[in-house]
Amino acid sequence: MVKKLDILILRSFTGPFLATFLIALFVLTMQFFWLYIDDLVGKGLDMGTLAYLTGLVAVTWVPLALPLALLLSSIMTFGNLGETFELVAIKSAGIPLIRFMRPLLIATIMLSGIAFLFANNIIPVANLKLNALKYDIIVKKPAFDIKEGIFYDKIDGYVIKIGKKDADDSTIHNVIIYEKNYSLQDHFMVAQSGVMRITPDQRFLEFELHNGWNYQENGNRYSPNTEFIRLGFKTYKKEFDLSTFMFNKTEDSLFKYDPKMLSLRQIDIALDSFEAADKVFYTRSQKDLKTFLSFLRYKDSSWSTVKKVQADNKIKTFDSIIPDSLRMTVFDGAISSLNSGKGQVELMASEYSSRQEMIRKHWIEWNRKLTLSFACIVLFMVGAPLGSIIRKGGLGTPLIFAIAFFVLFNMLNTFGEKFAKEGVTSVFTGMWLSTLVLVPIGLFLTYKAMRDSQLFNKEFYFRLFKKKSKEKADV
Repeated sequence: MVKKLDILILRSFTGPFLATFLIALFVLTMQFFWLYIDDLVGKGLDMGTLAYLTGLVAVTWVPLALPLALLLSSIMTFGNLGETFELVAIKSAGIPLIRFMRPLLIATIMLSGIAFLFANNIIPVANLKLNALKYDIIVKKPAFDIKEGIFYDKIDGYVIKIGKKDADDSTIHNVIIYEKNYSLQDHFMVAQSGVMRITPDQRFLEFELHNGWNYQENGNRYSPNTEFIRLGFKTYKKEFDLSTFMFNKTEDSLFKYDPKMLSLRQIDIALDSFEAADKVFYTRSQKDLKTFLSFLRYKDSSWSTVKKVQADNKIKTFDSIIPDSLRMTVFDGAISSLNSGKGQVELMASEYSSRQEMIRKHWIEWNRKLTLSFACIVLFMVGAPLGSIIRKGGLGTPLIFAIAFFVLFNMLNTFGEKFAKEGVTSVFTGMWLSTLVLVPIGLFLTYKAMRDSQLFNKEFYFRLFKKKSKEKADV
């Protein structure tokens, strides 16, 4: 049954949570654009593409923005209640801290479930489309722009220089065009003036040149007998293909095999495939090695008999039974077989290492979907008692503590994932490292908050220090 106390706390929590969630999502989204700003500037992207890109980036950051928003808003909520002495009134009525944390804990568990569904069903699709769009933007050439007095080489096979452009940005003067020719010399064209325009379908750049010359040299590059051609013209039209400047959409399926694009069910299927492939890999490895280690085919029950004959004849070493005339040939063959076997083993080891790395990546993504959703509960367990201890509302003090704990959470996540990728720790330990560290901290803060601890009260430490100083002076 929902009581007035639950409604009061939920109302106090909703406003700060929505505000901090939007702020956190905005900051995390801007982090993407700061990282890829060099790949976005000058590409001539339209507003629709930029809006679509921003939406995809924002969606991918939702699972990380939720824990941060819950941490900051829970500190602000309980800090505001403590600053206005509402916490004191609630506790004086005999209501324990756990009781008035209960509605927010239930809301946090629901948000955690939403975060999991989001990470499992929506994030893979968003990552798939984001990677395809990001690839298209990165490979797209900068927007077409020829400046006065500068050699322009962005059109494949051509270098263009324009001496001057009129105010209409279309009429040009003193035009020089180099056309790449892989035989003798590049073709060379000059013109006194002309008109530059782009065709209506945006596919070609058209130059209508006036009063110029076209220079070409033809012939065999290895022969001194070449042909030089100089062609004068009053009007000449030249078209340049602009297809490389167009924004081409890549199929999403190109990136669908990345584990970040998979749901839990799809990751489980992929891991089962890896396990089945491992059995085939071991069988194939044994067959490949038998090719180079031919003595393995004789490893049977009769080998003990050979060892007994060797002992009876007092043969100490293997080379003692080989004739001198064949010894070098046998040794060279053995060394060649061993080197070939060594190369095969190194190749199989590299393949096995790559396979294990791919398996770890799949397990990392499998655990990530759970850790980010469970992080909502963990950071709430830290933020709620922390707010009731510091008893400060607003954005000042709560923001400082929230940033400190979120940086700790993010660093532990980053280090743990790195350790898991490199095989330093197990995937479970690496991906759940932040949870294993922050849960005890949250329990400790809850214990302190239930006993009205002065853990972050500077006046308490000042009085304690003053008391200790006085005791020393009396002694």
